Amino acid sequence: MIFGIRASARGIRTAALAAALGVAFAGPASAADAYRMMTGPQGGVWVPLGGALKNLWENSIAGLSIQPLPGAGIANIRGVEEGKAEIGFGNSISTVDGIAGRPPYPAAVKNVCNLATLYPQYFQVVALASANINSIKDLKGKSIVVQPKGNTAEAVTVDILKVNGLSYADMKVNFQASYTDAVSLMKDGHAQVYTLGTVAQASSVMDLAAGRDIKLLDLAASLDGMKKINPGYTLVTIKGGTYPKQDKDVKVIGYATHLVVSCKLPPDQVYIMAKSIADNVKDLSAVNKDLGALTPKMMAEDIGVPLHPGAAKFYKEVKAIN
Repeated sequence: MIFGIRASARGIRTAALAAALGVAFAGPASAADAYRMMTGPQGGVWVPLGGALKNLWENSIAGLSIQPLPGAGIANIRGVEEGKAEIGFGNSISTVDGIAGRPPYPAAVKNVCNLATLYPQYFQVVALASANINSIKDLKGKSIVVQPKGNTAEAVTVDILKVNGLSYADMKVNFQASYTDAVSLMKDGHAQVYTLGTVAQASSVMDLAAGRDIKLLDLAASLDGMKKINPGYTLVTIKGGTYPKQDKDVKVIGYATHLVVSCKLPPDQVYIMAKSIADNVKDLSAVNKDLGALTPKMMAEDIGVPLHPGAAKFYKEVKAIN
């Protein structure tokens, strides 16, 4: 198990989904289709990775065109569910909340299928060194910048504050849609802390560290409380030296990034989408190094979201799943 997140009876659910949709697996796709793909905020890795996937899939499927759109973990799942997009990036913890119909989703999502699990995400709490912040409890009375609601990292921020007996009411909160704008506020001293969920090392954190001394908070003490809120939360390590003046390993909250598609997409196309990712890992890792070790077995990991039948067909062929 790669990301420490697991759910049961995936094969049963996938088979049931295929039966319900009347799926018959076809040959190579050739159709003039235009799909929308929701990515992430500016300054995050989902935007360039989305561009790379657009090029890959358009070259692999005749007649396909993909329009990348801005998005966020929770908003993307709702977008696919509500027919505003056909493809989206997601985060395992918040997507599973959608499958279960838990807040912040208004109802259980039923048209969201997993395409591929990609890499671990690192929820990071970055403080200015001058702010003398050493733990989440120290955020009381401080000025923090977080993403708007609809972003997974914002939901994680709410959870970790709750675990530590805090809420937004205990601090000054500035909501910013992009990591770039968050960094600008930090550089100008208008915020002392910002939270983000992305890869490590994050380009926005490196940008901030180029202008200000920073401290990355260790979140290990919050894990037990976080897991009571969502069992999908795990602990991951940001190695010492990842950021300037970070001389020790730092434990932070982790979850998995994955790609979802509408369950209504043709299985033959989704099969090619999954296969083309597996066949082009080296090229994709040039955009995000965390993809460098990606294998079909990792892509097929059960994170509690039913696989699209087209993706399941590919993973079965390469013996990533039974």
